[in-house]
Amino acid sequence: MSLPGGLCNRTVDSIVSRLGLSEVPGADGGPFRTLTSVMGPDPVGSVRIFTGDAVAKVVYVGITVPQIGLDSHMVFAFAPEDGPVPHFTLDSVHAGGYYAFHLDLIQRADLGTHLSYMDWAHTPLTETFEAVQGREGLSKAAIGPRQAAVMSPWMCVARATEEAFAGIEDAVASYLAHWLTLVEGDAPAAVVADLADTDLAVRDQRNRALVFNPDLDKVWAQISQLLGTEVAEEIRGQLLTNDVAGVVSA
Repeated sequence: MSLPGGLCNRTVDSIVSRLGLSEVPGADGGPFRTLTSVMGPDPVGSVRIFTGDAVAKVVYVGITVPQIGLDSHMVFAFAPEDGPVPHFTLDSVHAGGYYAFHLDLIQRADLGTHLSYMDWAHTPLTETFEAVQGREGLSKAAIGPRQAAVMSPWMCVARATEEAFAGIEDAVASYLAHWLTLVEGDAPAAVVADLADTDLAVRDQRNRALVFNPDLDKVWAQISQLLGTEVAEEIRGQLLTNDVAGVVSA
């Protein structure tokens, strides 16, 4: 398996195994959806969906098209919409001759007004975040302030050399380990009180609408060109809500 595919799939396997999640099968009993490209009839990837009690929904999307040098793998693990646990995300990509990654716990409340929440959900990531920023072989990724604003300040995102990309697995493991402690534990009373002014479900809906907004993230235009607009919108729709849309055929 490729470097990006291996990193993302190991992460998915860790989440599924640790939290005892069940995969939602497709019509043929395989992945939820098999993806094909406008370039030809052969499969180029898949969408896999997992559900459980500890987290509401995990969505994996893998797209590999050797003809254009694309190998892209993404996982979003969504906590319940009415709770304070951030969502975990990892993108791992090889495209255009370079590697890239994006790793984050997406904030569930305004960090500028919720210190107790910030120190519970995100501050423990600081040491890992700062260590990643100082690593050799990483360079600025093509992400602007608008897109960064809907994520968290602890987002690790960069282009990478092959060696640097291979070395980020420890950071992914660190972020994942912290996220799992949040998922499996209870929010302290101080955090619950800190968030009393926030309708977490409403904020989550609005935030996800921006995180996956094609105007903010131009990757959706590229996915539409590759897979077709209808399929791109199906994938985006799975990321906007913790509900699982009906099984669709390939």
